[in-house]
Amino acid sequence: MFRFDPQLSSAVTGPLSPEALAALDHYWRAANYLTVGQIYLQDNPLLREPLWPEHIKPRLLGHWGTSPGLNLIYAHLNRLIRKRELDAIYLAGPGHGGPALLANVYLEGTYSEIYPAIARDTAGMLRLFRQFSTPGGVPSHVSVPTPGSIHEGGELGYVLAHAFGAVLDNPDLLAVAVVGDGESETGPLAGSWKSVDFLDPARDGAVLPILHLNGYKIASPTISGRTPDARLFALFAGYGYEPLLVAGDEPEPVHQRLAAALDYAADRLAALRRGELHGAQRRWPMILLRTPKGWTGPKEWNGVPIEGTFRAHQVPLKDVRSNPAQLAALETWMRSYKPEELFDGKGAPQPAITAWAPQGDRRMGANPHANGGKLLHALQLPDWHAQALPVPQPAREHHESTRQLGRWLRELVRANTTNFLLTCPDELASNRLDDVLTATGRRWALTRLPFDDHLDAEGRVFEVLSEHLCEGWLEGYLLTGRHGLFATYEAFAMIAASMLVQHTKWLEASLALPWRAPVAPLNLLLTSTCWRQDHNGFSHQGPGLIDVLLSKRGTVARIYFPPDANSLLALAQRCFTERNTVNLLVIDKQPQLQWLDAAAAEAHAAAGASAWDWASTPEAEQVDVVLAACGDVPTLETVAAAWWLRHYAPELRLRVVNICDLMCLFTPDVHPHGLSEERFAELFTASKHVIFAFHGYQRAVHSVLHGRPHADRFHVRGFVEQGTTTTPFDMVALNHMSRFDLAAEALRRAYPEGARRDALVRQCEQAIRDAVAYAGIHFEDAPEIRNWTWTEPVPLSGAPELAA
Repeated sequence: MFRFDPQLSSAVTGPLSPEALAALDHYWRAANYLTVGQIYLQDNPLLREPLWPEHIKPRLLGHWGTSPGLNLIYAHLNRLIRKRELDAIYLAGPGHGGPALLANVYLEGTYSEIYPAIARDTAGMLRLFRQFSTPGGVPSHVSVPTPGSIHEGGELGYVLAHAFGAVLDNPDLLAVAVVGDGESETGPLAGSWKSVDFLDPARDGAVLPILHLNGYKIASPTISGRTPDARLFALFAGYGYEPLLVAGDEPEPVHQRLAAALDYAADRLAALRRGELHGAQRRWPMILLRTPKGWTGPKEWNGVPIEGTFRAHQVPLKDVRSNPAQLAALETWMRSYKPEELFDGKGAPQPAITAWAPQGDRRMGANPHANGGKLLHALQLPDWHAQALPVPQPAREHHESTRQLGRWLRELVRANTTNFLLTCPDELASNRLDDVLTATGRRWALTRLPFDDHLDAEGRVFEVLSEHLCEGWLEGYLLTGRHGLFATYEAFAMIAASMLVQHTKWLEASLALPWRAPVAPLNLLLTSTCWRQDHNGFSHQGPGLIDVLLSKRGTVARIYFPPDANSLLALAQRCFTERNTVNLLVIDKQPQLQWLDAAAAEAHAAAGASAWDWASTPEAEQVDVVLAACGDVPTLETVAAAWWLRHYAPELRLRVVNICDLMCLFTPDVHPHGLSEERFAELFTASKHVIFAFHGYQRAVHSVLHGRPHADRFHVRGFVEQGTTTTPFDMVALNHMSRFDLAAEALRRAYPEGARRDALVRQCEQAIRDAVAYAGIHFEDAPEIRNWTWTEPVPLSGAPELAA
């Protein structure tokens, strides 16, 4: 077992003097008292009179069970920070211990500095209590309004990933990540332990995980809480940690043991930083803390145990307002902390308690890294035009668009060596971004072999087969004041969709807090998209993350569909200059036709949507139908449909519109990018039918168009959950979004009824059948489809013959 002192778990002596032990205990009792008060009281905050039912909140909400342990750790970290002048932040994995973190930032003074109405006096304490889990107040979990927090505690599983992301490129920062034993059962948390193998002790800061084993979730025991110590030691030693056990249910010995463990851990982290530990000694300390759930709370009620059981998880005594005996039990519980010793006559914490906390920015609630926008420096952005492709004529040459982005990112990495991170689930080369590796390597701290590819202990690329880790590392990195990009396959970005939702909610809430400085955007590149899964098939076809982000508020959500390389570069630069947003860039990695030169791409990216006159009926004063496209493959099929119609139905006057910013279709009152009514009508007319080819699910476009005049004239084709291992054309045909489907729809909606229209529609239907049959026989699309390029249309008649 890797235990620095085999007797530690039973030792009573430790580094705390009697005076320090008394001061620590006073602080801990004060934090526990304030925690209980937030859950229960709406009046009489210091119990200066007997407790009456009217002093109790009508609805009792909150989580007591984890809070004493969170308070205990916070109190001890205050000592460690003062003793060693550490730069530390606190991440509370048991997120619903919100009242505990609020109690601590209140005691240290940070809360009152940010929220002056919550002063450290009787009136301020009452406001602190009354705001907790009440309308217009603060939530029960550690969240955005909590100073010192970068970790949204509403959903479990991400605390370690956020902590490791926070310390990357932060060599002096210590992130203490408290992991709940219930949280440790989640998949993301289980994978996060491996993050330690990506840390460079010289370049990065340190994470100190504390696994709090209090034994229960809401109703059931926790797995790690019931796992014998020997198995836990073996597990975490195998991960590369040195586990330190602190256990007990009596305050004094636990205080001494935890203080000793933290001192030892700090010494080991410093030795790692200095490069003094090698081989089997090179282990990162972590702490296993076993204390009772709901410690110092009610032991039992009516003969049923509470402390140390699941019954302490939320509100231990639930009927105090209506049950006099429970009210008396609550008063006994709260008075057991001796508030008269902890707070003076004005309700302020006693000087010995406030002195226990560090001062200034050393306070964990005031640490600038937990308000990362205060530390943010703008990226040095290279000129993307240097990587732009020459496009003398539209739709003549095929190139890998993401390849050009990779070349631009290479220069971005070279210009930003300490504040940019690129995460990817082992798909950098697959997604054509591997030019980045000529500027930096893949981060790797384990053994390297001669035939490994671009592994580097200081690399800026973090590749791991966990979308949760990629997302979590980047979130922690961004929220501590840096920049980055997460690139992944489109379908599997959904694995981290819930994390993305939590992050957007964090950003949205932070906008209402002037003291939270804006942070860099969370940029996601979604590639290997649903339309080009020629060998992976249906399992890899899913554009659902678009719908997820589309449901978020326009103040933070952005979704971009660059149709080619130059528009991708222009939009990428735009994304990296934004603040407090989540940006999706959706484009495939396969060779694709290039449409726009650099100047046109720049104008298109700025506009969000543009009419492509070169593909439209020239000099048409009136328009019969609009062909609209959003996405790279929809753009190809739409322009090819326009080409077909201009050949075979030249009398049909059409306009081609391309949308690269999906949010511009919203009305301006819904999204800041929304087109004005005048501009919307300029592009789509006021009343004509619009045949709209979309990258994702059709419902997404219909939801965006809600509120636009005559929205029912938009006929959307997109992904309808039809997929398989097949050719690119067969894939669009399966989903009724092929060029011939779009042309036929335009004819049905806008061409005069009669034999001529019927014949043209039949030609489209036959072309689909012929193309699908060809692919089935030859295992590839017909040459006239796979090699199609734009040529100036010449009106034809008869069967369609697409020019190569």
